[in-house]
Amino acid sequence: MWKRGKRGLLVDLKFEGKCVVVVGGGLESVRKTTDFLEAGAKILVISRSFSNGIKQLQMQKKIELQQTEVKDAETLVSNLVPKPDLLVAVTSNHTLNAQLIKHAKSAGCMVYAPDNPSTSDIVLPAIAKIGDVRIAVSTNGKSPAMASVIRKRIEKNIKPEDLLQVKLQEYMRGILKKGVVDQKTRRERLYSIIQDAAIQKLLKQGKFEEAKEKALSIAAKA
Repeated sequence: MWKRGKRGLLVDLKFEGKCVVVVGGGLESVRKTTDFLEAGAKILVISRSFSNGIKQLQMQKKIELQQTEVKDAETLVSNLVPKPDLLVAVTSNHTLNAQLIKHAKSAGCMVYAPDNPSTSDIVLPAIAKIGDVRIAVSTNGKSPAMASVIRKRIEKNIKPEDLLQVKLQEYMRGILKKGVVDQKTRRERLYSIIQDAAIQKLLKQGKFEEAKEKALSIAAKA
């Protein structure tokens, strides 16, 4: 999850185990609920009716549902127990969404409304997901469509050898932390491994174990 600062700073927020309340049960609710599920959040969806996607998530015991017609935003927010870490307003009623955001903020909750990013505490950028690599693309809410287009361009440029390099770096970081005290030296050796032409060639050929041996020899240098 990503939080936007005053200048568009993207910060990866950890939502694992956090309480997220999603108000609205339509298609947008499915998309946002899925995003927060992937982040490990505990989710309650509140709506008068629910789309098939939301019902399916509930049947899989991934989320909880509360079927009710939301008429008064202040009453809904005040009755939420426990108080959510984040309230997501995705109803089809823009006025209701605004009221939900207003009262949730007053209650000390973070808020997110896709139809009004200027009042939201977080923004969900387009995320390129390739293996263990995550790249966030944000247009500060100005054009989600273009964020998606740019994300797809980025995904095409991530190669299999890049993913193997991530795996190799994880392995070598563990090795270097045990044997090299100085952080600057560890960083220099990790970059040497990334830039090594022989390792790059081996990873491109899918020869991970051979690349690992070469990386270990680089790490062992004084």
